[in-house]
Amino acid sequence: MKPLRLRLLLGIAIVAAVLSWAGAKLWDSFGQLPGVPTAAPIVLAVVAVVLLATAISLRSRLKAMRERQPGAKGVDPLGAARAVVLGQASALVAAVVTGVYGGVGVFLLGLLDVTARKQQAVTAGFAVLAGAGVVAAGLWLQHVCRLPEDHDDPSGPAATPR
Repeated sequence: MKPLRLRLLLGIAIVAAVLSWAGAKLWDSFGQLPGVPTAAPIVLAVVAVVLLATAISLRSRLKAMRERQPGAKGVDPLGAARAVVLGQASALVAAVVTGVYGGVGVFLLGLLDVTARKQQAVTAGFAVLAGAGVVAAGLWLQHVCRLPEDHDDPSGPAATPR
């Protein structure tokens, strides 16, 4: 499994933001643009907290195993792999969602004289911040679960003849 890179996630967010901004402009020219859901930043923040709690738990368990503390609870390799997949999937989806709310938020900045649109722009801003939190927590969870590289292992892939 390849680790996600921040550059990829930023690219996804930027493309989603540009498309979302253009879509919001187009939609508003034909009719009323739908509102930004109030629950969006709340749901994203909850996902970020769950990922952060998972990363903290796995990090402390892995540290206890490395230090060979008595009674240290081991980490199931399949469970760690599932946590990495959850973190990566969450980061990818959050990059798209962050871009979408960022693009809509930028479009709504031109409509701040309308009270309802001003509130939606604030909600979109909070959704972008919460989405960035999900991306950060997902990347950190991936970092916590990565395997250490062993360059001195004679049975590793570098030592196998071709």
